[in-house]
Amino acid sequence: MRKVIFGIMGLTLAAGSAQAAGIGARIGTTGLGADVAWDLAPTLSARLGYSGGSVDHDVSTNITYHGKLKLSNLNTFLDFAPLGPLFRITGGFVFNQNKLDVNTDTVNGVNISGTVKPEKSAAPYLGIGYGRVSGAGVNFYADLGVMFQGTPQATLTANCGAFAGTPQCTNAQGQVAAEQARLEDKLKNAKYYPVLNVGLTIGF
Repeated sequence: MRKVIFGIMGLTLAAGSAQAAGIGARIGTTGLGADVAWDLAPTLSARLGYSGGSVDHDVSTNITYHGKLKLSNLNTFLDFAPLGPLFRITGGFVFNQNKLDVNTDTVNGVNISGTVKPEKSAAPYLGIGYGRVSGAGVNFYADLGVMFQGTPQATLTANCGAFAGTPQCTNAQGQVAAEQARLEDKLKNAKYYPVLNVGLTIGF
């Protein structure tokens, strides 16, 4: 899938090489990232970018999970700006490998660890924004939108170590499936991942 996307983008870039183009650097809810964009028409431009990073994010159900959210997002967008750079509509896909690694404190020699991932690795995106990355000169740009990444999917494991076979271990292993469901329910709103990014562009 990614090879096809890069191929299409490469052909489009070659076809539009005579048009305005630019690069941008940004930061926001999808991490620290960068974009390259080029004009396809006076009001339409294509944009390819990547962003990533990590941040601590704890979650509590009936258990407290210490979590680290790891972000990895490849975006393929079209920016439509019918009113000029002051306002645009952006749509496309975000190919993500986002995940939340979680673990609990060890109690009686047992802890629970695992990963929560979005349902869709190719998430549709729709948003609005200010500024065009392909605009001439140095400019500010911002994006506000939603990545529809699907219902979170949790995979948990009870780790017993030397305490394998103890009543505490057996009880924890029996509760894993129910705890996965509780964790997914707690994070269900993450299927609509909010995107807010701001940055600077250099166009030419």
